[in-house]
Amino acid sequence: MHNKNAMPFARQLLTAAVALSLAGPAAAYNLYSKDGTEVNLDIEAIAGVFSSEENYLYDTDRGGADWQEAYIKYGVSGSQTLASDSALFGGINLLSSGTWGDGDAGGFTSGDEGETDLEDAYLGWRSGSLLPALGDNGLELSFGRQNFSIGDGFLINGDSLNLGDALNGGGYDFDRGGAYWLAARKAFDRTAVARIGGAEGLRADLFWLESDNHAQADMELAGVNLEHVGAKGTFALAYIEGLDVNDKYANALGYSGRDGQETLSLRYQGNAGVENLFLSGEYVNQDQGDNSRRDADAWYLEAGWTFADLPWSPSVNYRYAEFDEDFDPLFFGFNRGYGTWFQGEVAANYAGPFNSDATVQHLGIKASPTETLSIGALFFDFSDTAGGTDALDGQELDLYAEWVVSEHLILSPLVGFYSPDNSDAEGGSQIGNDDTNTYAQLLAIVPF
Repeated sequence: MHNKNAMPFARQLLTAAVALSLAGPAAAYNLYSKDGTEVNLDIEAIAGVFSSEENYLYDTDRGGADWQEAYIKYGVSGSQTLASDSALFGGINLLSSGTWGDGDAGGFTSGDEGETDLEDAYLGWRSGSLLPALGDNGLELSFGRQNFSIGDGFLINGDSLNLGDALNGGGYDFDRGGAYWLAARKAFDRTAVARIGGAEGLRADLFWLESDNHAQADMELAGVNLEHVGAKGTFALAYIEGLDVNDKYANALGYSGRDGQETLSLRYQGNAGVENLFLSGEYVNQDQGDNSRRDADAWYLEAGWTFADLPWSPSVNYRYAEFDEDFDPLFFGFNRGYGTWFQGEVAANYAGPFNSDATVQHLGIKASPTETLSIGALFFDFSDTAGGTDALDGQELDLYAEWVVSEHLILSPLVGFYSPDNSDAEGGSQIGNDDTNTYAQLLAIVPF
């Protein structure tokens, strides 16, 4: 790997590994390329080691938790060029995942999970220059089992909630093979997606998605994402309608309102034409499908600045987010870096709140001492939680690094300090006390 390109490559792979927002594998070997036919070997592998001094929610032990997670995705993808540079494309991948040790600190995995199953199986067609009015590849149609995301993942960032077998019982089976933090499995079970328009100007995504994730009540949904992409940023409008759920799991999880739920989103992200400025915001109105939840809103505003002329090019970002009590965060996920949209490594993964019924203030600082190393600090303040009782209020500080060790190894260590205002006896989620928890994790991404 050449140093000049190492950091963008590292960030891309780290996002693929922990944000899990990419539709395809993070790395590929070309196996065959001739006369418009291309076949690739796809491989994606990540492992993590985790430790928490405290336990939360369903992990009712009081001795902390130490566990390991890993997955590898492997398969083939390819394309066949047709007339006017249009092309057929597709891919099929298997995924093997597991969790070992104590299981995670929230009690969503037991540490005894392991599974190999189909992950991606999709076919598609892109238009090339066949439809000049829509631009180059201005129409793309795809079907099958694949990932899908909208914007920066505030509402949809793949079907990436990966529980283990710890909550099984009573006729319920939530097990997706573990790797809870890594969110190994992220493809929707069945999809139909039409992408219209090019990389700039007006464009749209029309989508139908069906989940086979019991932890998401096997939700079926459809919608449209309209965007205007310009030099000053992307303005967007999205509409999502819930079409069906698995009644058994929906009733158990409080998700029966997803059948008929209507979600409308307005968002912007860009620099408003000012170099080194970052602006992002989204407002969501949600009309629940039945009376199990009240209609709800959620919104955030974020601003950041990169001091490009200073050593290490440090950046500072501040975000304010509000989530109503009955807001359903749907399929949110990590997308553009630590802190989005898993806000706090302990809070977002184990302790709560989980992007609902809360006000969250966030301050992030990041710098790059070298082309192959970035370091950062994230602070979160959680308030107005749990129906106004403040039971899940708290603060969290996370310190992390992203280091390209070599062409075939990227490491990302993180240490977090989470301070809840309340223990479980006082309505909080930390078992046995309200002490500050020291949490640590180390991710290893292995590019092939």
